[in-house]
Amino acid sequence: MFKNLFNKNKNKVFYAFANGVSVDLSEVNDEVFSQKMMGEGVAIKPSEGKIYSPCDGTIAAVMKESKHAVGIRTKDGVEFLIHVGIDTVALNGEGFELYCEEGNAVKKGDLLLSFDRKFIKEKGLDDITMLVISELNNHKIVDIHIDLDMKVNEIILLEYN
Repeated sequence: MFKNLFNKNKNKVFYAFANGVSVDLSEVNDEVFSQKMMGEGVAIKPSEGKIYSPCDGTIAAVMKESKHAVGIRTKDGVEFLIHVGIDTVALNGEGFELYCEEGNAVKKGDLLLSFDRKFIKEKGLDDITMLVISELNNHKIVDIHIDLDMKVNEIILLEYN
């Protein structure tokens, strides 16, 4: 059904940004995300420490010190943030590596950052990773895949223009 919607209505999609199990934002153990204060989106409990671009776009922001989050803007003005973990900003970048810089063009599937899952867990932190859309730019979210084992090239969020 997703394929038909995509082709028929020219919907835009976000692909999974990590391998792992997709989770509704309301289940994230942080009120900023679970209450959707920053916007709508989806989370993934990652099975490995790699985060990929869910679509084509431009890197709009990079948390250079903490290396735990990257903002992307699509060519049609949708802006979103990928944020690794709960309270991981306190690690000051330790256990993280960035593969992008502000202003870089990215394609779906490009590696954005990596992180040491074991290190994060040893620090008592959760590595759940959120994709939060801060600016829909007149688009509307149609469907979000949750409670599924996701792979990077699979559709996780469907929106239309």
